[in-house]
Amino acid sequence: MNLLSPFNFHEHNGPVFITGPCSAETREQVLETAKALKEQNTCSYFRAGIWKPRTRPNSFEGVGVEALKWLQEVKQTYGLPVSCEVAMPSHVESCLEHGIDLLWIGARTTASPFAMQEIANALKGENVPVLVKNPINAELSLWLGGIERLEKAGINQLGAIHRGFSGIEHGIYRNLPMWHVPMELKRLHPELPVICDPSHITGQRDLIKKVSQYAMDLNFDGLMIETHPTPDKALSDSSQQVTPTHLKEIITQLIIKHESSHNKSYENQLEFLRAKIDRIDDELIELLKSRTEVSKQIGELKKEENVTIFQQSRMDELMKLRIERAKSQGVSEELIEKIFTHIHSDSVNIQAKIFDQEN
Repeated sequence: MNLLSPFNFHEHNGPVFITGPCSAETREQVLETAKALKEQNTCSYFRAGIWKPRTRPNSFEGVGVEALKWLQEVKQTYGLPVSCEVAMPSHVESCLEHGIDLLWIGARTTASPFAMQEIANALKGENVPVLVKNPINAELSLWLGGIERLEKAGINQLGAIHRGFSGIEHGIYRNLPMWHVPMELKRLHPELPVICDPSHITGQRDLIKKVSQYAMDLNFDGLMIETHPTPDKALSDSSQQVTPTHLKEIITQLIIKHESSHNKSYENQLEFLRAKIDRIDDELIELLKSRTEVSKQIGELKKEENVTIFQQSRMDELMKLRIERAKSQGVSEELIEKIFTHIHSDSVNIQAKIFDQEN
């Protein structure tokens, strides 16, 4: 997949900020927000939701095509490029007719290959940047598939938006960040611009600054932050929107990291520490190899004695001991639990293969 294109956010000489209200509610609200963002220089692209289909009906679902005229006015009056979400071919057609500069595709739409293909067909032959939000569930292949459908349709100005993933347990966030998923996307396609949407990750304005900074620390290409003149009165997602003044505070206090340093001392220290990491990783692999051999021996022994592979009591005891050991050593208990869950699962699989072998 070749996504190198004129759609390079690095041309902005810093992070891109896609800001504006969750929903375009009235002409006055849209223009008031755009004016403030323009004056405060906190907007690379002005965003507003035009169509807002909600999980359940009978709530505000957007103004529709009429609001596209308000975005046109923002563009003409304040010189801001404008953007909105599309979820079906008719949305694409209306946006193109009104000169919308940037489109993005929402999480629910990304989750449907059928919907993505229809949008890709509608965009065929068009030269407009398109961002694809991650699907609701943490499926990297589904996210990549949506992007690939657009690329095959000839759309070469592509990017991604990380807005977090739905889960049974949300904790402090509306959507689980699961940062490893967008980082894997960046690893596979380093040329692909990836924007973070802290508004949807947090679901509450007080956490937006923290998540925005974390995204910058991970070298994301920009942020999409929902902004409203009076957030508490917003007709959709009121708790996660910030005022233009609050947005200005968030952006001005961001600490932008560099990808590298010209400090020779830093480079030497980093090279030394990375070499230590490499040696430790090699030792871990050797230890895992040894553990695998022991698991095979245990499997052979259990098969010979006609004993079941999995014993829950042993698993519970092992996990408790490992977590206690980690705690005493100042190692993340969560990390150890994840690691040993995978290790134990692999051990069970190894023993299962031995049981499947013919005598």
